[in-house]
Amino acid sequence: MWRRKGKRLELERLATLAGEASAEAASRMEGGPRPEEDSQSEQAGEHRAPVTPDLTAAAFFDVDNTMMMGASIFHFARGLAARNYFTTSDLAGFAWKQAKYRIGGKESKDNVSSSREQALSFVAGRSVEELNAVGEEIYDELMADKIWSGTRALAQMHLDAGQRVWLVTATPVELAAIIARRLGLTGALGTVAETVDGVYTGKLVGDLLHGRAKAHAVRALAAREGLNLKRCTAYSDSQNDIPMLSVTGKAVAINPDSALRDIARERQWEIRDFRTGRKAAKIGVPSVLGAGALAGAVAAGVAFRKR
Repeated sequence: MWRRKGKRLELERLATLAGEASAEAASRMEGGPRPEEDSQSEQAGEHRAPVTPDLTAAAFFDVDNTMMMGASIFHFARGLAARNYFTTSDLAGFAWKQAKYRIGGKESKDNVSSSREQALSFVAGRSVEELNAVGEEIYDELMADKIWSGTRALAQMHLDAGQRVWLVTATPVELAAIIARRLGLTGALGTVAETVDGVYTGKLVGDLLHGRAKAHAVRALAAREGLNLKRCTAYSDSQNDIPMLSVTGKAVAINPDSALRDIARERQWEIRDFRTGRKAAKIGVPSVLGAGALAGAVAAGVAFRKR
């Protein structure tokens, strides 16, 4: 019993550390275009009127299957495989392992711990500048056309109300920040990888930004930014994000999995579903990769590096 309690406390410590590191990174990176500065709107000939800032209210959006179709880290891994960071067979292997785990839920605690320790090791020794440049390219190639227009419109609604909007995702914070900037959002909370002199060490700061870690990140950012969480809104598709959804005054289930849909109905949370028919079926397979995909990507990278 004491051993189990000790593990729970350690997981909570790592989740807290991950959340605080993510909030610090988000505050440091904040400064993306505001609604009136949105380059996409300018290119389309739209001119938004300046808005009065609402400094104590904000919105937090999960990424995978909420803001974007499928798992962002999976799209990122595809792009890295195309650039020989690891092989396509590795990519297929980790996709299958993660799908099997997410469906069956039979991954051991030891495997989870191992994945946590090895996360992002496939970029060890590479510079942040290099990965940022690659991330920009991969966004254009594989992600830009996978944004849910309905979710994007909800984010714009908050921006038009003068509120700040952050993405919250297990995806590496640098990639999350690219997605946020391209969408004209305020910034992003994501998994923080340790760096020394601008080079990745292959270790995480704390844990993956997943589950309770997301809730810690939102609280930490709210404290830094002076937000009133009761006036904030959180959006997600997954039951794994219930801790984050429960932190804010309003929660919205977007394209929810069955468990989240049930809980949303029970708690009278708003439900928005932008999937229809065949499209919803297609989203099913990528969705099983969402929360655990980062750890899966790690396995592929480690396999490549060991070869």
